[in-house]
Amino acid sequence: MKLGILFAGQGSQAVGMGKDLYENCEAFREVFDLLPQEQRQIAFDGPMEKLSDTRNTQPIMVAFAAGIMAELQQAGVQPEMAAGLSLGEYSALHASGVFDAKMAIQLVTRRAQEMHQAAAGVDCKMSAIMGFDREALAECCNAASDVGVVQIANYNCPGQIVIAGEAAAVEKCTALAKERGARRCVPLPVSGPFHTVFMEPAGKALESVFNDTVFGEMKFPVIFNAVGREKTDEETVAELLVRQVSHSVYFEDTIKTMAAAGIDTVIEVGPGKALSGFVRKTCKDIKCLNIENFEGLQTVVETLKGDM
Repeated sequence: MKLGILFAGQGSQAVGMGKDLYENCEAFREVFDLLPQEQRQIAFDGPMEKLSDTRNTQPIMVAFAAGIMAELQQAGVQPEMAAGLSLGEYSALHASGVFDAKMAIQLVTRRAQEMHQAAAGVDCKMSAIMGFDREALAECCNAASDVGVVQIANYNCPGQIVIAGEAAAVEKCTALAKERGARRCVPLPVSGPFHTVFMEPAGKALESVFNDTVFGEMKFPVIFNAVGREKTDEETVAELLVRQVSHSVYFEDTIKTMAAAGIDTVIEVGPGKALSGFVRKTCKDIKCLNIENFEGLQTVVETLKGDM
């Protein structure tokens, strides 16, 4: 078995996340206590409106992932490669040793603040477009640009691409995609036009933050969103994180890169099973495990011990 780990991003958050883990797992609880009490309560009890505010979503999701990693490491589970969807990239870097849990939470808290500020005053939407190809959707984005900004934000898997931007342009692009054969269009519960030009000010702010950040060495490779592969020697973690915030996420390419490296089993960390769905649609031979609660953690640890 060659194990990879995938970390969920914004949009997968769910009220109640972490509650049973907090009650049953000491290592998870120690990490989750790095969050302010108010954010812990939002994670446990909602409301969903507050949980989906990017200023809460980002630190809560990263603390959740770091807590799970603490439990997995305690159980002797070590992946050989990691990746995350957008925000989840910070969790992947934490898992690989680039950031400790406290630093990862601090960085995404700042990231969330800057992204929230960049989105202020923008009437925005994000929508997942199902059953449509890249080139055709790019043409729809261009055709809708007369009413505002709309861009491809995420290439999730074959047949699922996310668009983001100004509401009117997203709505027009969505309508055009449906007219031209898209199977379904699903609005996403996020609070900003992420991975578009609107996020460039957030990227510039993060660049300044990273100038004063000490990055640790990766214990195992991380596949980066902005390029869908490992970084080259000429690239830095900081510049790829800056680029990521305002550019498309190549998650389909990321999964293919992991498969090409021999990864045959992945653990998805985070509420829901969206990433596992992306994996199955991209590389169906990869086995998917999921940790979104205490029961899932127990099941994964027992399964992996049986395969070791």
